[in-house]
Amino acid sequence: MNRHLRKAVVATAAITAGLLMTACQNGTDDTSSGKSGTGSAAVAEKASGSKNSKGVSGSFKNGKVTYLAPGKYIVTVPGKGDQQFLVADDTEVYGGGTICGDAGSKVDAPCTPDQLEAAAKKGAVSADVEMKDGIATLVTERRTTQQDTGSGSGSGSGSGETVVDGINKGKGVNGTWFGNVSYLAPGKYTVSGMKGVEQQFLLAEDTKILGYGDICGDEGGQEGTECTEADLETAAKQGVSAEVVISNGIATTITDDH
Repeated sequence: MNRHLRKAVVATAAITAGLLMTACQNGTDDTSSGKSGTGSAAVAEKASGSKNSKGVSGSFKNGKVTYLAPGKYIVTVPGKGDQQFLVADDTEVYGGGTICGDAGSKVDAPCTPDQLEAAAKKGAVSADVEMKDGIATLVTERRTTQQDTGSGSGSGSGSGETVVDGINKGKGVNGTWFGNVSYLAPGKYTVSGMKGVEQQFLLAEDTKILGYGDICGDEGGQEGTECTEADLETAAKQGVSAEVVISNGIATTITDDH
C-alpha cells in the first residue's frame, strides 16, 4: 500500500509541474518583446479608425485658425461658421510673420506643423485653409498688416497705405491695375503699377480669369477663355501682363493683355 501511495504522489507532482510550465509559456505578457497582446490590439484598432475616417473637403478663405489639440484645429470663416480640421505630416504651411517667416518678405516662408501649433496656441491666426477629407493640405497665413491706398495704371482706393519692399500689402484695396502679374504664393500675387510699386492681391473661388493666349486660350480669339488658377499660377511664374480688377484686396477679374 505504501508503494502505491508513493507512485500516486510522484504522478501528481509531475502533472502539476507540467501545468505550471504550460501556463508560463502561454501567458499574455511577452517578456522577450516587451509588448502585451492587449496593447498591440489597441494600437491596431486606433490605426484602423484613423485610416477610415472621412471629412470635409474645400477651401476656407480669410479664416481664423484656432488650436484645439495636437494636430487638431478649427477654422472660422465669416458666413460659414466653424470647421474642424486635422494637420498631417505632409500638410503645407506658409507663414508671413506670425506662423513663421518675415512680415516684410515678398514671399511667404515654408513653416512646419509645429510652428503652426505654437502660433495658434498664442491666439487665432488669420489664414486660408485647403482641406481634403477633413485634413488640411495647405494652410497659408494672411498677413495682418494688409492696409493700402492702392495705385496702379488705372485707379485705386483704400486706406492706411503700407508699403514693404516696394509692395503695397492691401486688405480693403479697390481699383483697377494694368501691369505685370507676378506669383508670390498659392492664391497670392502682385501686379505692377506706374509708380514702381507692386500691388498685392488675393484670389477667391469666384475670381474670373480670362485668357487670350497668354494665361490660357487662343491668341486673337474674339472672346476670352476662362482659365483656371493653375493656368494663372503657371503664367505668372514666367511673367504675364494683365488687367486686374481688385475689390477689398481680392481680384474679381483678371484679363491677360490681348
